[in-house]
Amino acid sequence: MDRAVSVLEFLSVTGWSGVTQVAKELGIHKSTAYRLLTTLRNRGLVEQDTSTEKYRLGFGLVLLASSVTADLDVVRCSRAVCDRLAQRTRETVTVAVLEGDDAIILYQSASRFSALSVDWSGRHTPLHATVAGKIFLHYMPEDQRRRILAEPLESYTRNTILDPDLLEKQGRAGEKAGYWHTVEELETGLNAVGAPIHDPGGGVVAAVGVSAPAFRLPEEVFEEVGEHVREAAAEISSCLGFRE
Repeated sequence: MDRAVSVLEFLSVTGWSGVTQVAKELGIHKSTAYRLLTTLRNRGLVEQDTSTEKYRLGFGLVLLASSVTADLDVVRCSRAVCDRLAQRTRETVTVAVLEGDDAIILYQSASRFSALSVDWSGRHTPLHATVAGKIFLHYMPEDQRRRILAEPLESYTRNTILDPDLLEKQGRAGEKAGYWHTVEELETGLNAVGAPIHDPGGGVVAAVGVSAPAFRLPEEVFEEVGEHVREAAAEISSCLGFRE
């Protein structure tokens, strides 16, 4: 793997290069360089000129990089919006994306008045027990959702919802209301309200949420906070190119 990455790095600098050049740069036998280049070519990560038999980076790398670029765009569009939302609600605001079967926090903004001191940036969180995760569950392909909900779901608190039918019912209710919520489902004493972020094609690429201790974010204010979160999600979505 280290050699394969070295080949890609070398081609990113030199452009079209032959097997001999790659072998010399990496200090390996030509046959080894040839096998590496052939494998990378077969996977679309490099391409070969049939006339010169030289190699350069392929478009397969663009496909791999597109997901990273999308996440970077989400952070760029979210930062100022989340900072304003944190100050408006006086609570902690996070933006999460779906990675595999987890929700991962890309960005966090906390008001100086926030009662939460935990930094969730980069943290993987379960889908069934978090507000972002519930959003992703609702909007993901049905076969993926059913596969996830068919597996044993971990209980984090006595409020963690483990019933797939109830989770799907909550998803439909959230879509109708325009926001989702959790009530002490991941951590005792922690509530959250969130809304989906859309890409230009209308797909859900991220979720923005407000988290706070239950006594500061009781169920009575979910609708009010939900409106603020919806507005923030709409602004981020607009920045990404989404038009309703």
